[in-house]
Amino acid sequence: METLYIRQKQIFVTAFQVIKCKAAVAWEPNKPVVIEEIEVAPPQANEVRIKIVATAVCHSDLYHLFEGMNKDGFPTVLGHEAAGIVESVGPGVTEFQPGDKVIPIFLSQCQECHLCKNPKTNQCAVAWIHQETMSAVESRFTCKGKRVLQFMGTSTFSEYTVVHQMAVAKIDPAAPLDKVCLVGCGISTGYGAAVNTAKVEPGSTCAVFGLGAVGLAAVMGCKAAGAKRIIAVDINPEKAEKAKVFGATDFVNPKDHDKPISEVLTEMTNGGVDYSVECVGNVQVMRSALESSAQGWGVSVIVGWTTLHDIAIQPIHLISGRTWKGSLFGGFKSKDGVPKMVKAYLDKKLKLDEFITHNMTLDQANDAIELMKNCKW
Repeated sequence: METLYIRQKQIFVTAFQVIKCKAAVAWEPNKPVVIEEIEVAPPQANEVRIKIVATAVCHSDLYHLFEGMNKDGFPTVLGHEAAGIVESVGPGVTEFQPGDKVIPIFLSQCQECHLCKNPKTNQCAVAWIHQETMSAVESRFTCKGKRVLQFMGTSTFSEYTVVHQMAVAKIDPAAPLDKVCLVGCGISTGYGAAVNTAKVEPGSTCAVFGLGAVGLAAVMGCKAAGAKRIIAVDINPEKAEKAKVFGATDFVNPKDHDKPISEVLTEMTNGGVDYSVECVGNVQVMRSALESSAQGWGVSVIVGWTTLHDIAIQPIHLISGRTWKGSLFGGFKSKDGVPKMVKAYLDKKLKLDEFITHNMTLDQANDAIELMKNCKW
């Protein structure tokens, strides 16, 4: 009770004030982030200011920093996979109050647009406005007198952040924030790609390409859906044992074969897999995943993100009966789906602890980025 009392008192004291706190600022692309003191303005109408308790590093952060090379997206504070506690709310916010445990979400759910009201999609008409960075006018961050952009509308590599209420999900107060932060992106993205987008069926055969957190979550989703055989595909042999923890029955390293991986999988499964899920963000892998799916009924789902290249395929691969689909945030309507995923974890129906390999401080942000960049976690 004493801890809770102190926390509430701190929230009350800082409400409506500019907060000075520590953040990892990416001043320019392809350079290390810098730990700086930033100013976080109070939340405006329909906004929530959150004290970030735990945040994970996602490859999307690295993509923006090292691969996207969009100079207009800097300076920024990266991070979008986190959990925290509401510190204060702006005018018009009735869903949240100080002290609530929440997960900020990069994919908004306004609950009012034609997309939000359609059960066939998790897209939101206003979500893409916040998808990459908030504009300088909207950002609540400043550092050294300069406006700092908010990456994907969240920016969780900071001790505090301000997020629109339509991009925040309230979660069970019993949830451990250092574990459920993963639900904010990677785990929901991979798990949902299998369960919601591919709609994997019991007794089916699946292949998952790429065994980062998203891919491993896709393996877990295939297992939860009742797949009989789950083939995990990655060029890193160290991922083999980890994949089995989440339900993989086979592991294939494309480097171990002198023929295209699609041919290898087609031979292994006597015609191709029922479902394939691509979790790399490489257009050649996307094509391989499609070609690995069974002629006539195979379903292949693209999850990996890239804007660097176009895809080229032979039309016959689709004409012959395959289905090619894309998946964003695992098909979950964010504000609805995140609390359900957290509940599944609390009910021991979803693995999260097994994804965590390192616990680090914000001061070690560059070390964490390097570990992911070099596939060491």
